Amino acid sequence: MAYSDKVRGVYQDTLQKIEDAGLFKTERKIFSSQAAEIEVEFPAGAPRKKVINMCANNYLGLSSHPEVVQAAHKGLDTHGYGMSSVRFICGTQDIHKELEQKVTEFLGTEDTILFPSCMDANAGVFEAILTDEDVMISDRLVHASIIDGIRLSPAMRDTFKHQNMEHLEQKLQEFENKRLKVVITDGVFSMDGDTARLDEMVALCEKYDAMLFVDDSHSSGFIGATGRGTHEKYGVMGKIDIITTTFGKALGGASGGCVSGRREIVEMCRQKARPYLFSNTIAPVVVAGVLNVLETLTKSTERRDKLERNSDYWRKGLLDAGFVLQPGDTPIIPVMLFNAKLAQNFSRDLYDEGIYAIGFFFPVVPNGAARIRTQISAAHEIHHLDKALEAFIKVGKKHNILGKSKKEIIEMYGL
Repeated sequence: MAYSDKVRGVYQDTLQKIEDAGLFKTERKIFSSQAAEIEVEFPAGAPRKKVINMCANNYLGLSSHPEVVQAAHKGLDTHGYGMSSVRFICGTQDIHKELEQKVTEFLGTEDTILFPSCMDANAGVFEAILTDEDVMISDRLVHASIIDGIRLSPAMRDTFKHQNMEHLEQKLQEFENKRLKVVITDGVFSMDGDTARLDEMVALCEKYDAMLFVDDSHSSGFIGATGRGTHEKYGVMGKIDIITTTFGKALGGASGGCVSGRREIVEMCRQKARPYLFSNTIAPVVVAGVLNVLETLTKSTERRDKLERNSDYWRKGLLDAGFVLQPGDTPIIPVMLFNAKLAQNFSRDLYDEGIYAIGFFFPVVPNGAARIRTQISAAHEIHHLDKALEAFIKVGKKHNILGKSKKEIIEMYGL
């Protein structure tokens, strides 16, 4: 069928329904590098405005750090712009192997394989290592990219209630006779900011002879005493069978990801993971930048420590002001609003006050769980946080939600 008026009308009607429901997502155009303050045009055609960014994954403030940029320039000069190929043909350089070794050392694993993104890593790993004789048991709130990877695998799949170890144990008992069992979780759950109880999960996996998979994208570089991740936080380094993570958040903020863990699993990915076999290698400029980041983080925990102080300061300020927050101890601090249109209006009002913070709503989060997900950075100074808090309080008063409970907000605005 040609792209007729009928076809066009179907999509126009669908998009209108999305907009009418308050679920339409609008992108903002940024004219500066990623930082604590960015220059934004919103809405389209409006004058550019400098705002404080409170919702980036730039946890360690390294996305535009001069030393990282300089290292990237050097990588561009010495190793070129791109490889124009996949790894097993002619797409592997010395720095790719060097980065795999450095990541392995940093995470405390046996081996590492690079992917174009962590989404690609999650899309490739399960299909590469499992068959229809196996089972995957995932936390019900795992990231969308993990869900996509699970769907691609021939293995049986099931879930356990979020963070519910009793339910997980029931599932492990139920599937005790499967050839291989993999328990799957995020390290830090990106929408809520809570951390998986990996010590308990490791104990269960050891008891029932299961592997443990952790996506640590919102953890690598800053969670744990030296920023190694949630496995460091919970004292189980060396006991996680499969870790996936990204270089697009704390570890430089550009792109790229990896599978790190048991050497046989890494080798299976090298042989069979489709996103690895059929996607171009990570650009040399990105590899050079990540290598610089890992060197910086290995030398000092200064940025990780500052991030922790900033996060504690911001959470306390919001709680004292009377906002409803998700509990947690990470730099992901969601301000719960529950209603999608309220979240969008709240975000627009914050922008008017010079604060850039995006509303999250269905299908990114469950229906009735709309929020402003704030994310703190080591690039933030206290004056940034104070100004942002002042704006949040002003907008909170405007919408009459300060000091209100979840029930009261829902009664006022609905789900």
